[in-house]
Amino acid sequence: MASQDLQGQTDRNQQDYLPGALQPPYQNKSTEPSTLWESQLPPLPPAAYKSSPGLEHLNKLDQIIIHQQVELLGVILGTETSNKYEIKNKLGQRVYFAMEENIFLDRNFCGPIRSFTMRITDNKGQEVINVIRPLRCNSCLFPCYLQELEVQAPPGAAIGFIVQNWDPLLPKFTIQNERKEDVLKIIGPYTTCGCFGDVNFEVKTLHENSTIGKISKYWSGFVNDVFTNADNFGVQFPVDLDVKMKAAMMGACFLIDLMFFDHSLEGI
Repeated sequence: MASQDLQGQTDRNQQDYLPGALQPPYQNKSTEPSTLWESQLPPLPPAAYKSSPGLEHLNKLDQIIIHQQVELLGVILGTETSNKYEIKNKLGQRVYFAMEENIFLDRNFCGPIRSFTMRITDNKGQEVINVIRPLRCNSCLFPCYLQELEVQAPPGAAIGFIVQNWDPLLPKFTIQNERKEDVLKIIGPYTTCGCFGDVNFEVKTLHENSTIGKISKYWSGFVNDVFTNADNFGVQFPVDLDVKMKAAMMGACFLIDLMFFDHSLEGI
């Protein structure tokens, strides 16, 4: 009986974040948007807006495009520079700007497993989201110290976590809420080599019986893939998914980029 109650509580916790969850009625809130598309977004419920300011930009989106900017200095010198990303809606309008923050030694000696803080700002230049990755292992040979990532919004307030799950064949992750309760799963393909095609990581429910979204690494052409580290990603999710989980999926995209598509130590 106790196990049934626990299972019921877990299902209820999960439903709070999945599409179709009950939301309190919207209330109007006067804002002065910086772009036209932002003026068309209905405000979040007051409680959600108060707890996670800045996430209202994700409220009515079902897809974001993450475009990594090419650093010419890094291409010329062959060194690893801090990654910068433009985060856009599917119309190509910028929603956020993200910049990786870490030290030179991390970037050039730890490569894809490096620690970082991704500082994400809105169109007004206000820092609204932090994505924090500690230095951890990136191998199935070390199942006790795999990748973890924390998403904060506003900075300092955790709203979600990404935890790598050990699997000998497939890349697997769990998306957790701010209380570290499992909400969603991410399952990648057997191979992440995107030669002449996209690479998709499916976002599934906890029981892995239903796909609700995906994180895709878009193939951007032979020259770009071979000679630069600039990648393009798409993150798709239900429009009524909790904005905290949308932000967590965005954080997962940065983790996936560095784990599987960053080649800064290739050949070393």
